[in-house]
Amino acid sequence: MANKSSIEWCDTTWNPIVGCSVVSPGCTNCYAMRLAGTRLQLTTAYRGLTQESKAGPVWNGKVRLLENRLTDPLRWRAPKDGTRRRVFVNSMGDLFHELVSEEWIDRVLGTIALAPHHDFLVLTKRAERMHDFMQTPKRIWKIFEAVRRFVDNEYRENARFELDETPWPWPLPNLWLGISAEDQQRANQRIPLLLATPAAVRFISAEPLLGPVDLRAVSTAAISAAAGNKLSDCLHWVIVGGESGKDARPFDLDWATSIINQCRGAGIPCFVKQLGSLPFSATKKPPFTLWQIDDGPSAYETGPFYADLRNSKGGDPAEWPKNLRVREMPR
Repeated sequence: MANKSSIEWCDTTWNPIVGCSVVSPGCTNCYAMRLAGTRLQLTTAYRGLTQESKAGPVWNGKVRLLENRLTDPLRWRAPKDGTRRRVFVNSMGDLFHELVSEEWIDRVLGTIALAPHHDFLVLTKRAERMHDFMQTPKRIWKIFEAVRRFVDNEYRENARFELDETPWPWPLPNLWLGISAEDQQRANQRIPLLLATPAAVRFISAEPLLGPVDLRAVSTAAISAAAGNKLSDCLHWVIVGGESGKDARPFDLDWATSIINQCRGAGIPCFVKQLGSLPFSATKKPPFTLWQIDDGPSAYETGPFYADLRNSKGGDPAEWPKNLRVREMPR
């Protein structure tokens, strides 16, 4: 049975490949890196994937395929209420890490193809490799051949699926591909590559959001290259969130408000995941629910105004300003 995830936008996580390395500012306080280097560091799966630094555990660049987890989703039933299970792939790494072999990726995607009753969400900071991989000629046949090699007759019978001589549609209809865009520089670099990548659903995770991001900065040329007339033709979902944990960086509510408004203007669903551990507003004045100003009335003129929230991750929408209580899913 799949374990329920605490990540608000998915139902469960699946980690057939673990390990990573730091590539951009959004990696600095990575929860997966911290977890792999503390509570999980002595387990077989995560042993030796991090190294110590002054700031704490840091990914050392090693990656590992966990064969025993590769076919787990084939055993998971669809929810009884008729909805589709949303599976976050590689929450403890990056499927398109430079040291993850193409064969490993093919095997992961093979499992996804064999579980059409679930939706699989892949999030990467390596947009260029994802783009190139998904654009490889006859990619679906490579995935098909990988499945033929790793699925034996006995397991095929127990799992009750058929492996015919006809490959699956491309892109896989249950594969969602997303990129992290923690600031405008990363958005400018990664979004055009995402839009040009074949995927049933394309999404952006602006978490941890470290500065304002203008999605409208995506060039018309990038949208046209993705065979779209407008951004919503090729971008289907945006997630927004602040950073949590003891070293969390500040999260300005104006940044989130801007992205919500941009999504509404473009007709793109938006999901505010959390406000993080250090939400603030540089421009808006109290009152907000549960907000306090420690410096007295003079702070009204100077700001910023920091939130005092009961939820340590800022994850309870009941504590948020009403305009931020937005949790939409792709249609």
